[in-house]
Amino acid sequence: MTGEIPRSARPGESPAERYDRNWNELLQELRVLQTGTQILTGFLLALAFQPAFHDLSDGQQIFYLVLVVLSAISAVIALAPVALHRVLFREGAKGTTVAYGHLALQSALVIVCALLVGVVGFVFDVVVNGVGAWIAAGGLLAVVVVLWIAVPLVLKARRGEPLR
Repeated sequence: MTGEIPRSARPGESPAERYDRNWNELLQELRVLQTGTQILTGFLLALAFQPAFHDLSDGQQIFYLVLVVLSAISAVIALAPVALHRVLFREGAKGTTVAYGHLALQSALVIVCALLVGVVGFVFDVVVNGVGAWIAAGGLLAVVVVLWIAVPLVLKARRGEPLR
């Protein structure tokens, strides 16, 4: 990733311009996250109205409700920066809004990780069995840890070195 200009060192960029750029980048990331969680939320909400839903065990129904709550929490967290922006609009607090948005997006990603792993585990539990659910959920969690944490940290550490 050579050739990138550090975010704080864009030539001729004022702090206000940097906050605007960071806010726009943050909004793009929130849009991607929100679209995925909306689709997943729709899937979850539709499940309760399927005839076979009542065949689920009490534990499966409770787990389903936990997933619905996680889905709602992820949406609320992902929309929180927009709500803050509305409250602080034209107050000269773009830096605060960007910092808050950054933390909210990181928190939303943690919740979405739990939601995705949970949904996969839930589906495998219903379709296969509990052991299959643990294997599938654990496998997905490993993939998330690698792609969302390990790879970005390695690339961050290698920043400035040419990619091979």
